[in-house]
Amino acid sequence: TIPSTLGLFEPNILEITEIIHNAGGLVYADGANLNALLGIVKLGDLGVDICHSNLHKTFSTPHGGGGPGSGPVMVKDDLAEFLPHPVAEKHSESYVLANPDQSIGSINGFHGSFSIAVRAYAYIKALGLEGLQSVSENAIINANYIQTNLRDKYSLPQDRYCMHETVLSASRQKDRGIAGLDIAKRLLDFGIHAPTMYFPMIVDEALMIEPTESESKETLDHFIAVMRQIDDETNNNAELVSEAPHDLPVTRLDEASAARKPILRWSPIDSDDQ
Repeated sequence: TIPSTLGLFEPNILEITEIIHNAGGLVYADGANLNALLGIVKLGDLGVDICHSNLHKTFSTPHGGGGPGSGPVMVKDDLAEFLPHPVAEKHSESYVLANPDQSIGSINGFHGSFSIAVRAYAYIKALGLEGLQSVSENAIINANYIQTNLRDKYSLPQDRYCMHETVLSASRQKDRGIAGLDIAKRLLDFGIHAPTMYFPMIVDEALMIEPTESESKETLDHFIAVMRQIDDETNNNAELVSEAPHDLPVTRLDEASAARKPILRWSPIDSDDQ
């Protein structure tokens, strides 16, 4: 994955792909984080042979926007003849379905989530190259803005500029008895969707924050102010954080019981249980 799950660009990527190619291998890239590279970097120039993109994440549907998802696979020209069939080819002014010469055969659902593909195509055509580049530039600026304004309160596992997301650590707060989960729950009291927690797993008390390109400076400033307030609360009123959320109809679930005794079928509530 490039950028990595830490939100960092791999500076040795050319050396890495060269080593793989010299050993007779192919390089497959996970394009989950493409909104950091649009209009800036071509994966083919980095030595990538195959890549899939998450249309529902990068092209027109923000994170948390719901499904269905779509992950089209892209290959370099010399691998195109092996693609599953059928593929769409342009003949004159129209498109036809064709079978590549050495196709690996057909696969289930080869059209994917067609509506998502059409929406992504329209999004790309509407923005153009300059617009797509601005998407990535704004995503990178937003993530670094958050990182710069929170690094004095939360630990920074990698002390360098990030790409589209910043991964902070609540290890300082953990020393005061407050976990990353507590911080995520407290954010809910302010109407803020909690970031990804405890991932990547190599970061202690990880909080992965990905503002994307779509958030305004006012929203970012609000989030930063709340995160700083929560850090202050861990010093002055830790129970306010450890017992959060306070303003929602559902507070904290019994996660162990939910995992071991899941309720998988709806049933009416007995009057005695109300």
